[in-house]
Amino acid sequence: MRSGQEEEETPVAEPGVGIIGAGFIGRFHAAAVSRLVRQRLVKARYVGICDLDEERAQEFARIAQLPLCTTSADELIACPDIDTVYVCTPTRFHKELVLKAVGAGKNVFCEKPLARNLADARAMHEAVRAAGIRHQVGLILRHAPVFNVMKQLMSDPGLGRPMAVLFRDDQFFPIRGHYASDWRKDYEMSGGGTLIEHSIHDLDLLRWLIGEVAGLRAVTRNFAGHEGVEDLAAVSLRFANGCTGQLMSVWHNVLGRPSGRLIEIFFENGYFSTENDFFGPLRYETYASGGPVVLTTDEVQRRYREMASVTEQVYQAAIAGYAMEDYFFLRDLAEGRAPFPGFEVGVRAHELVDAVYRSAAEGREVEIPSDG
Repeated sequence: MRSGQEEEETPVAEPGVGIIGAGFIGRFHAAAVSRLVRQRLVKARYVGICDLDEERAQEFARIAQLPLCTTSADELIACPDIDTVYVCTPTRFHKELVLKAVGAGKNVFCEKPLARNLADARAMHEAVRAAGIRHQVGLILRHAPVFNVMKQLMSDPGLGRPMAVLFRDDQFFPIRGHYASDWRKDYEMSGGGTLIEHSIHDLDLLRWLIGEVAGLRAVTRNFAGHEGVEDLAAVSLRFANGCTGQLMSVWHNVLGRPSGRLIEIFFENGYFSTENDFFGPLRYETYASGGPVVLTTDEVQRRYREMASVTEQVYQAAIAGYAMEDYFFLRDLAEGRAPFPGFEVGVRAHELVDAVYRSAAEGREVEIPSDG
């Protein structure tokens, strides 16, 4: 959901969307945009698709009846009917494509991570800021019903101070199975492994739920043997508000195990937990609850719809494809609001990722400046 970033901008009457990248994540965004446009739940047009695999691009274009199908990102970006570009390629190409889109005056949605390293992420943020381009980063957990409801419940001042958070994030190495992202074992394509490619979500979420990180100490390991691509990251976090956190991020070979996140948060007067990173259920026990409480997935989603002020029709259309972020991005463009989370949020997450890698390499705690 949105933060305090609510400044008004010039509306885009009917954003024309072009998507670069028709792989695993591009498929989600393409289906979401197509569904939202087809059901007239957003004022937008789905115009074009680009992928180096021509056959795959043609399949996307055929399904959505798109007027533009190309293997050239330059052609898609230059299309006069496209004013909004989704960058859904392997990480290595994010910076180049975002800067080209910015140079052409296009709005940009860029999947996470923004780039292979912090310096490039900062350059991308500076480019969109300087050009006045509207932008959003694909930190999807910001739109997860379970975490929005959790954050709302945790705003109760009677809970006291946050004391400790335990976070385990595991999935099978995403070069296999339904991910089939073979490029993720190549450091030159990804910039790292489980931390930057998956747990950048987790570091952003912890900062959002708990508060700013003051310092951290980390260890990374490489079991699979892909050079520069860690499959284990263990991070001890020291938050500015006194809370202590532990993040364990793992890529393994247990192919039958679904991707999962377990989070437990202890306050002086409360406890919150979930093992599902999107829908719930959500468990909690507080000074006022009179015992353990379980919010079912249905109740979590009902509360989220109410919080987000979206209709049942919008919610069902968007949530089916994990596409609330697409709905809010296109709606904000059409209504003249700055989309959220923007690149500035992505950069802050990259700063934490960079600190983890430095700590692991240097074997020491790394301080996090309060201003990033």
